[in-house]
Amino acid sequence: MPKAVHASRLAIVLTAVLGLSACAGGDGSSEAEAGAEARASSSAGLPPGRIATGEQLASAKGKATGQSCVDCHGPDGNAPIDASYPKLGGQYPDYLAHALQEYRSGARQHALMTPQATDLTDQQIADLAAYFGSRPSQLKDLHEAF
Repeated sequence: MPKAVHASRLAIVLTAVLGLSACAGGDGSSEAEAGAEARASSSAGLPPGRIATGEQLASAKGKATGQSCVDCHGPDGNAPIDASYPKLGGQYPDYLAHALQEYRSGARQHALMTPQATDLTDQQIADLAAYFGSRPSQLKDLHEAF
């Protein structure tokens, strides 16, 4: 089976699973909140991310470097202070969560990110991923360039 067909089918299945999980919430939250929570959950085995909490965490100064996420990546994750720093706004929350988990474990190394992520809990990683994933995207699909 071609990769494009497989990826398309996987996207349909994931969308259906997320939709069903959003409908299953019985905690009294609104449908919009339940949908946001479902979109914020991670394939990395993390709890559902909380966008508002992630926004607070993104502005909190880390003990390791004295920097916050927004100091380096910008308020919405779209204005990095260095061209080598990625734009986070609108990125897939799962991708962000996996990257933070890898920095936390040391499997992925960066002079600033590794120490920043070392003390993050699973919930904090999920919250940060949900927040930056919910921001407007300035990401570009390279397929459109060709």
